[in-house]
Amino acid sequence: MAESDPLLSRARGDSGHAAAGWDLCFDQAVVFIEDAIQYRSINHRMDAGSMWLYRWYYSDTCQWILSFVIFLILFLAFIETPSSLTSTSDVRYRSAPWDPPCGLTESIEGLCLLVFVADLSVKSYLVGWAQFQKSLWLLDYLVVLVVSLVDWTVSLSLVCQEPLRLRRLLRPFFLLQNSSMMKKTLKCIRWSLWEMASVVLLLALHLSVFTMFGMLLFTGEEGDGQDKERLTYFRSLPEALTSLLVLLTTANNPDVMIPAYSKNRAYAIFFIVFTLIGSLFLMNLLTAIIYNQFRGYLVKSLQASLFRKRLGTRAAYEVLCTPAEGEAPPRGVGVKPQDLVQVLQKVQMDGTHRQAIVEKVHSYGGGLLSADKFQNLFNELDRRVVKERPPRPEYRSPLLQSAQFLFGHRWFDYLGNAVVLANLVSICVFLVRDADVLPRDRDDFILGILNCVFILYYLAEMLLKVFALGLLGYLSCPSNVFDGLLTVVLLVLELSTLALYRFPHPGWKPAVHGLLSLWDMVRLANMLIVFRFLRIVPGMKLMAVVASTILGLIKNMQAFGGILVVVYYVFAIVGITLFRGVIVAPPGNGSLAPDNGSAPCGSYEQLEYWANNFDDFAAALVTLWNVMVVNNWQVFLDAYRRYAGPWSKIYFVLWWLVSSVVWVNLFLALILENFLHKWDRRSHLQSLPRDPDPTYEMTTLELLFGHVLEEPTEEELIEKLQRHPHLQLCR
Repeated sequence: MAESDPLLSRARGDSGHAAAGWDLCFDQAVVFIEDAIQYRSINHRMDAGSMWLYRWYYSDTCQWILSFVIFLILFLAFIETPSSLTSTSDVRYRSAPWDPPCGLTESIEGLCLLVFVADLSVKSYLVGWAQFQKSLWLLDYLVVLVVSLVDWTVSLSLVCQEPLRLRRLLRPFFLLQNSSMMKKTLKCIRWSLWEMASVVLLLALHLSVFTMFGMLLFTGEEGDGQDKERLTYFRSLPEALTSLLVLLTTANNPDVMIPAYSKNRAYAIFFIVFTLIGSLFLMNLLTAIIYNQFRGYLVKSLQASLFRKRLGTRAAYEVLCTPAEGEAPPRGVGVKPQDLVQVLQKVQMDGTHRQAIVEKVHSYGGGLLSADKFQNLFNELDRRVVKERPPRPEYRSPLLQSAQFLFGHRWFDYLGNAVVLANLVSICVFLVRDADVLPRDRDDFILGILNCVFILYYLAEMLLKVFALGLLGYLSCPSNVFDGLLTVVLLVLELSTLALYRFPHPGWKPAVHGLLSLWDMVRLANMLIVFRFLRIVPGMKLMAVVASTILGLIKNMQAFGGILVVVYYVFAIVGITLFRGVIVAPPGNGSLAPDNGSAPCGSYEQLEYWANNFDDFAAALVTLWNVMVVNNWQVFLDAYRRYAGPWSKIYFVLWWLVSSVVWVNLFLALILENFLHKWDRRSHLQSLPRDPDPTYEMTTLELLFGHVLEEPTEEELIEKLQRHPHLQLCR
């Protein structure tokens, strides 16, 4: 008996090792499925300890902390010297800002940098040293952190008196490296650079030729139109180039041609030809090139996401599959349904999707799941659960049943829309009638009565809909929730008005009580009523398509919005470094002169643009926005040329190229991409056969792009898995 003990121990040890191996496979499958759900790369360490760290790193709590730290370090620019904590940025009225003591913001920044060091360490460990050396983003992350820490140390050693903080320019990188979509967007921009550069060169050639032509054309004698044109817009080569560059954006049209055109109408040909070639042809050609490059941007992103999803689910299949009894691998290989169900219980996913997958697993019976069946199970992730509306209340009285049918019918909604429209028209009438009357002289008796009547109707409409649909049925419709919330707010506001200022009567001009005057409360109520008018949008199909495009655009704008934040941040920091303090307040407490007569018409001083400066971060952002819109941006070019020097034009022209030329065209391409897909597929969606199971429906992305996306082949998936640096298959 003693001789059999070693054999028994070895058998138990082998069974223990086998159980531990299957536990590892189960954990690997859990991680792979979570990677598929989140469209993450599966190229990371797959041992037990690393997977625990990996799941903790991508937990909601950890990612929220990381996002908050990124927001915090970017937000420091509003508080650091020069601080934006003043009521106005106007150099004439701005008080001395509060500057934080040395070490306050630096301490917060130091903690943020330590979090980023930990973030880089975890990422580097999880992907492994070999993958770390190949990842340019991780290598750049390391360089940015090293430079930031060195600059932070120098700042403390100089008691925060250093002239330049290089690390402020590097902060947007932390936002970039944390978003895979922003990385893809930058990659697409990089692909488009050569095509955009060719058109930009054509624009530069166009500007140069017409600049030289204009310098030769407008050389008249003193006192004639040519001389005035030359002295105003073509005095020198840089000024002529600037004038035509601004004309390219049509910001100074027709001002730039008026002096010459007033003397001879033939001079208009020069400016018209320049605008036709530059603004209407070359600029629109640039838009077409950018749209052509980004036309398939969304589809390419979805294709890459689909591949990651299929690769993750296939990897989970590979680590779970076992040979069937009596069959030789690979012919009899599959996944046991009970193993998959056990794995799904550990996966962090939506409960309804988990339930749908489990139900589909049970529908396959007790046999092993093949690779195709296993893959099809996770198509449930592309289906959205349709919430069934709660049943309507049942009334026994025929009168109540008739009332329920009447107030639950869509024509009752149409009546409500007509009432809202009538309310809006009444507000417009009073706004036009009282346009020239001061608020303290207005008689709000009639408008007050109308507001009371309309708000009472809105309250009655809400209560009648609750009667017809039931409380749960009423709350199940988003438009009803929107209406109900605004109705309650309007009712509270109206009751507050009546409590403070009594019921409306002729000559209703009571004294101010509380925080808001009567006119302020009436204005607030009218603004909410105007906002309530948006309820008509879902009821109009064409408008609903446009509205859904806007909503879809907002959802897909994270990457583009992030790129814009990065560009704004960098240019604002550079602008503060170059132009802080160059705009000096004029003498006196007001504008440049008592009547502003000493400033040239249309100048920075005459237009009182004093609030547009780079004296703090918030002011710099607003100034950059105003330049991006390109309305009167020649005013900024001229002012900073005079206050800071002629080389300041390079900064503003670069900002115009990056923001107005590149980013705005990218934004236009994204709008066209979203709208055309929704518009072209609208009839296709209506012609699709209805799903026999009304509980689930395909998501919009699957409906719109399902016919475009290509499923990866099994050979592609297997080849990718075989090159996995850390995966050891369990079979």
